[in-house]
Amino acid sequence: MATDSGTTEASTQGGLKRAIGAPLLFAFIVGDTLGAGIYTLVGTMADDVGGVIWLPLLIALVLALLTAGTYAELITKYPHAGGAARYIDRAFGIPYVSFLVGFLMMASGITTAAALANAFAGDYLAALIDVPAAPAAVVFIILLTLINLRGVRESLTANLVASIIEVSGLVLVIVLAAIVLGSGNGQPARLLEFAPDVPPLEGAFAASVIAFFSFLGFEAAANMAEEVRNPSKAYPRALFGAIGTAAVVYLLIAIGAVIVLPPTELAQSTGPLLDVVNASGVAIPPWLFGLIALVAIANGALLFMVMASRVGYGLAEADLLPRAFARVLPNRRTPWVSIVVVAGLTIVLTLVGDLATLAETTVLLLLLVFLSANISVLVLKKDKVEHAHFSAPRIVPMLAMIASIALLTQQSGVVWLASIVYIVVGSGLFLAARAGRKREGRVSQ
Repeated sequence: MATDSGTTEASTQGGLKRAIGAPLLFAFIVGDTLGAGIYTLVGTMADDVGGVIWLPLLIALVLALLTAGTYAELITKYPHAGGAARYIDRAFGIPYVSFLVGFLMMASGITTAAALANAFAGDYLAALIDVPAAPAAVVFIILLTLINLRGVRESLTANLVASIIEVSGLVLVIVLAAIVLGSGNGQPARLLEFAPDVPPLEGAFAASVIAFFSFLGFEAAANMAEEVRNPSKAYPRALFGAIGTAAVVYLLIAIGAVIVLPPTELAQSTGPLLDVVNASGVAIPPWLFGLIALVAIANGALLFMVMASRVGYGLAEADLLPRAFARVLPNRRTPWVSIVVVAGLTIVLTLVGDLATLAETTVLLLLLVFLSANISVLVLKKDKVEHAHFSAPRIVPMLAMIASIALLTQQSGVVWLASIVYIVVGSGLFLAARAGRKREGRVSQ
């Protein structure tokens, strides 16, 4: 008989060891969510809404919580790795649709890494050394690729250290903003001032697309489902707790940044939090905070490149991508073809895209993934499992779909075009993999 965690099913099928408890899972999701987005995108949001940065963050928080409700049900109902691609496969059993959801996840990882590479080569790096942005971004991606090729253990060890550093940087910004406010030098009135040339509602929804980028993280957590103890209880607590924690930190950062600096100055910077630190009047060396921000950005980029390369490997293992993507290094056992392809595409996107457009493209890709998850949870409501699990009311995924569609309508034609190109390329690779399987079938006969 299965327990409420569903561990019997996993153990009988030879699942992964369930060694992660709720506190460690909470820490992982917080570390994954409190990433590089807030270090780079405060200025972009200020360009759309002026000092009212807290409003798009609240809109993005609502969507994140609704979608997290869907994931909490799916993860606890089916506590196995795979994420949205696995859920859509269980709901409909159509290989191409399952592939497309997985490929969109892979594409989102590549696009996010490209966005962060652009951010890395901006004002934060300039606080340490004056070098051309494009070559710096390319070298940055190559270095992360070498870490990825070396192995996942090295990647995750680097992630743990970097997560501690990046959170300390955010805490530092909050403390410095509080010092400025306490000294009477801040301007809290800016928090109610919208951008003068943008209609408030239009600006708020446009900025919420960027703000949602900062909350991404629960899809990655879904891939750890097989390694969590008692996921029916641990996942909802960790998931909602981590999103709530991230929201508090983000709101404090946004409020503090606007109190310290005018929104127009934030909007012109690729290193807005560095400008906040410099404007606080506290003797923090610019190179020190620049280094903290670079570590945060590198950490996020590395995680997304690791994720994208492993998704590519997994799709190849399932015969949904050409088998070459499943090739691994003999000694390191890392999927080198998938890693190199991810790196190459990341470099190309870094050179042709800008930070805001790449971030918006990531959000569009993931909104499509989240739509598939919300559809899946409704279809799978009738699917009964033996163990207890979190259950979200039907209204939750319905509202999440409405909110996702609302954000999709805010995307520009360029962002939609980039996403369509991804779908076309992915479809071509899917057909190539299918043709390869047919050839192998004829040979075997």
